[in-house]
Amino acid sequence: MLRRARTEAPEPHGQILVIGDLVVDASSRQVHLAGEPVVLTRIEFDLLASLAARPQRVLSRRQLVEMVWDTHWTGDAHLVDVHIGRIRKKLGDEASNPRFIHTIRGIGYRMGTGR
Repeated sequence: MLRRARTEAPEPHGQILVIGDLVVDASSRQVHLAGEPVVLTRIEFDLLASLAARPQRVLSRRQLVEMVWDTHWTGDAHLVDVHIGRIRKKLGDEASNPRFIHTIRGIGYRMGTGR
């Protein structure tokens, strides 16, 4: 079920999103941090692109699941937390003092400014 086709692609499709020194290229599915490539899995990239496409907007775990997995996915939405933790580690982003991905307690996540 995790490999089902998604019903919604991360937005905006085909644009380059810049958050501080983080660059997310949706069309080539590449991420660079301070000019260095960051290797992400498909799920990690889709989560990051979904957050980056909606700066400062809080997205719930359920919304992220629907964007990245499938609207009919019935698994535990806290799986998002595991993937966010992996993205943070790859970006060198600390949960206690985040530059990129902010946790909104009890709700979900939002993209920061990169500062």
